[in-house]
Amino acid sequence: MVSIPGYHVSKELYNGSRTLVYRANRETDQKSVVIKLMKTAYPNFSELVQFRNQFTIAKNLNLPGIIQTYSLEPYQNGYALVMEDFGGISLKEWGMAVSVESLIEFFRIAIALCNALDILIRNRIIHKDIKPANVLINPETKEVKLIDFSIASLLPRETQILMSPNVLEGTLGYLSPEQTGRMNRGIDYRTDFYSLGVTFYELLTGQLPFQSDDPMELVHCHIAKLPPLVHEINPQIAPVLSYIISKLMAKNAEDRYQSAFGLKYDLENCLHQLKETGKITSFPIAQRDVCDRFIIPEKLYGREHEVETLLKAFDRVTNNQTELMLVAGFSGIGKTAVVNEVHKPIVRQRGYFIKGKFDQFNRNIPFFAFVQAFRDLMGQLLSESDGHLSTWKNKILQALGENGQVILEVIPELEQIIGHQPPATELSPSAAQNRFNLLLQRFLQVSGLARLKPY
Repeated sequence: MVSIPGYHVSKELYNGSRTLVYRANRETDQKSVVIKLMKTAYPNFSELVQFRNQFTIAKNLNLPGIIQTYSLEPYQNGYALVMEDFGGISLKEWGMAVSVESLIEFFRIAIALCNALDILIRNRIIHKDIKPANVLINPETKEVKLIDFSIASLLPRETQILMSPNVLEGTLGYLSPEQTGRMNRGIDYRTDFYSLGVTFYELLTGQLPFQSDDPMELVHCHIAKLPPLVHEINPQIAPVLSYIISKLMAKNAEDRYQSAFGLKYDLENCLHQLKETGKITSFPIAQRDVCDRFIIPEKLYGREHEVETLLKAFDRVTNNQTELMLVAGFSGIGKTAVVNEVHKPIVRQRGYFIKGKFDQFNRNIPFFAFVQAFRDLMGQLLSESDGHLSTWKNKILQALGENGQVILEVIPELEQIIGHQPPATELSPSAAQNRFNLLLQRFLQVSGLARLKPY
């Protein structure tokens, strides 16, 4: 058993890939606490920041429905996060069988989660990782608390940058479409409603709405596919409850519930009917759902023709054609927003999205937009599996031969894929220019790269 100064550890509660959780008694007052530790012996900066983040956010939320944190203490090369112990287990462990009695329990849990979400919304906090494993319930008292604020945000709105599905923040099976970074939309508190809908879906059906071992396939499902309705999988579930969950899981944030109060009202209506009559009849949902803030829907207006042109070009490219599209316009006119609309079809075709911009302040750098685009690509490739990365390495080395250093000088990130390269042979300026043009052309013609569209 692990030894933590100042605490007597009694039981291991969780052993995951990144963290360890123990139940312990604090030696100063014999109070029962839960301690979360980093599993990595030498955690990186990002892991340390996440640990501090969950303490900083949760310590100011000493309210029902949110796990209380006591302290963040140094431990070996990382931290030990000390939290309250209320005898809870995760909803993932707890599970439930569908019956009238268990449905009543489900509604009580769901309403408690609405109260917890309402606290987060009022405090301008986005959790970003709501799932059964991050919801604790006391099996005796049925008290429910939300945990794990490691990737939570205090910003009212975030923009998720495009990343490989292998390194996205959050849990892929519960991730909202905008949190994948491929929706051309920002992230706000409504991303948690989507994850909450997936959590409800799993509790009532025993399965996730989308199931795949391919991360990109899961991303595509969240963005573009509709899951089976809950009552189609489990006929014991009332259709109106199924529609509530479907509204939570709407693809566009503006089509979801806009407030925890509106969701809670509908759930309480269901619970009241179930207690009174033993069944739930249909009723209009979201009638009390009123947003408490002014939010402009994130849609493109007046750019239908340009977006259609891009999408048609992408369709042609997927048929083994090669095209280069340049989008021109004044600064701030919305070029990036238009280009980002091709994210969805690229996910469907398992492609990579890279872009570069001819910056008015970097006109002295040759091929600046292309270099920027391919540096972006290197970052995406480095998050792939070792087998996939080895395939890219072989193709690129075959194309560049012994002159890889020429391309490394403009795309330094490429060295992490193909390794250190011998110095390039010294040539006259004109010959060096011709060699660079030839090698860049070969680099573009590597299988797969030739079908990408740098902007």
